[in-house]
Amino acid sequence: MKILISADMEGATGVTWPADVEPGTEQWQRCRRMFTSDVNGAVAGFLDAGAREVVVNEAHATMRNLLLEELDERAAMLTGRHKDLSMVEGIQYGDVDAVAFVGYHTGAGTEGVLAHTYLPNSITGVWADGAPASEGRLNALVAAEYGVPVVLVTGDDRTCADAEGYAPRARTVAVKEYVSRYAAVCRPPGRTRSDIAAGARAALALAGRTEPEAPRPHTVEIELDAAQLTGAACVVPTVERVSERRVRYTAPSAYDMIRCFKAVTTVVSSAVEANYG
Repeated sequence: MKILISADMEGATGVTWPADVEPGTEQWQRCRRMFTSDVNGAVAGFLDAGAREVVVNEAHATMRNLLLEELDERAAMLTGRHKDLSMVEGIQYGDVDAVAFVGYHTGAGTEGVLAHTYLPNSITGVWADGAPASEGRLNALVAAEYGVPVVLVTGDDRTCADAEGYAPRARTVAVKEYVSRYAAVCRPPGRTRSDIAAGARAALALAGRTEPEAPRPHTVEIELDAAQLTGAACVVPTVERVSERRVRYTAPSAYDMIRCFKAVTTVVSSAVEANYG
């Protein structure tokens, strides 16, 4: 069994504050170790349960946050930005038997520690085919199109609840309990690493490629926090304004859906000014 770990940072052990995940800050340097510890817990759990290979796809911000020198030596890591499938890069080659979402978080406009969808602000809500969509839900749609089950999700307790909607069979591990967007009851990394390892060991039983879902259209709506950003988003082909602060597009497949979403967020982020948004 080959397992892909998609590793995000906002849902990692100890992370509650923007500076915890912003590259270059003192807090980020500290939290990188706890992030790496969470990933190592998943790596160890999968391999100890019998997986033959684990590849970690770095999926946060610059995608250069995990400490390679502290990564479990039995794993390999894909690091760096600008990948065809971004957070789930590597799922498309036909050799991955399951994917784990480690360090994930809830979506924009919902309750959860550092809740957002791709952009830390600017986006206030995302819906895929009419359902509120976190990054986990969007990435799960892509995984299904390649016949890869989501078998493990870690993050805060709200993230685990969100996973029940898009990966109901997956094992979930809460490393912290939501108090507010910037506060949580956290457990030390020694405990959470063990909990994640146990979750991964159990999750391997769920691994195994399934029949890929036939590509089908997906409609995505994105709500933005400023009217000028809808105009910026509509620069992307197929994206249309549906209200003052909301845009919509329909893609022919999950593959195209996630790539268009990435294009929209890239354009929107370039249209934000420092003081006025």
